[in-house]
Amino acid sequence: MNERLLVLVRHGQSEWNLKNLFTGWKDVDLTEAGVAEARAAGRKLKAQGLGFDVAYTSALKRAQRTLDLILEEMGLTGVPIVRDQALNERDYGDLVGLNKDDARKKWGEEQVLIWRRSYDVPPPGGESLKDTVARALPYFVQEILPRVLRGDRVLISAHGNSLRALIMAIEGMTGDEIVKLELGTGVPMIYRLNADSTVKSKLDLAA
Repeated sequence: MNERLLVLVRHGQSEWNLKNLFTGWKDVDLTEAGVAEARAAGRKLKAQGLGFDVAYTSALKRAQRTLDLILEEMGLTGVPIVRDQALNERDYGDLVGLNKDDARKKWGEEQVLIWRRSYDVPPPGGESLKDTVARALPYFVQEILPRVLRGDRVLISAHGNSLRALIMAIEGMTGDEIVKLELGTGVPMIYRLNADSTVKSKLDLAA
């Protein structure tokens, strides 16, 4: 049976998520809570009776480790894994490493909100969400989506903004809509697609 199964998972809580820092491409690890979230995601997917033929992740360890823990919990450690920086988090440029509250004090609440939640305004030296879409979406369309449509069961462990780029395409959302979408850490989203790549069904495995 051709399932056309695609599962998206944002990485578990990272060390810089916990510290409320802009992370971007900084390669930080998971916290203990993040490890627990990743393992819980694996158990949830296993409980759904799912299996995977291939998995994709970014070039950053928090997403890679989340993926490894999910597959370990599912007993699927032999699944081929493809890592590519096209799936990396949005680059926050000059904001990387700054506490979000300190950034608001420096540039003002309104300006930081624009950088974080507008679609096409980048922070200094960084990427807007539109830029992230321009990086991640072609990779998804050319590399990942054809495998899903051929019937490969695909798991992607990535980041809030790179996943927003994919969800924007999968669900046909606008830039204004996608910036309002909140993605919880370690929460699997299960999509089953039609032959024309439209969504047949969606299941969010939030706690």
